[in-house]
Amino acid sequence: MDIWSKEKRSEVMSKIRGKNTKPEILLRSALFKLGLRFRIHKKELPGKPDIVLPKYKTAIFVHGCFWHYHKDCREGRIPNTNSKFWKEKLEMNIKKDEDNVLKLKTIGWKVLIIWECEIEKDIQSILDGIVRQLTSNA
Repeated sequence: MDIWSKEKRSEVMSKIRGKNTKPEILLRSALFKLGLRFRIHKKELPGKPDIVLPKYKTAIFVHGCFWHYHKDCREGRIPNTNSKFWKEKLEMNIKKDEDNVLKLKTIGWKVLIIWECEIEKDIQSILDGIVRQLTSNA
């Protein structure tokens, strides 16, 4: 059972942003401090990656654990209310993510998926991994 009415839940869900989320902004700020320059939400690329490092031909997606169904996370679960709808919705999101990653790789881009919970837990490890990935493929 939901703690909010159907109308209140709808209002809350409608205010969730798809771009410039807190985890995205935290990661962008940290990358900028490292001296990495990037573009955001490039419409020309499949999936409009959250962060694009053109110099390294690398696209980074910052996935929200709920919206992209992060199975290794407590936030990545199907709600008990209206579960059929949410299961289909989240599975479509996963399929779309897979398609976008495949399209990017096909045109020669490296793709990194960073989960919201990973940024919250240990952003330094995420940064270290990104830098390792960029320098090993340079």
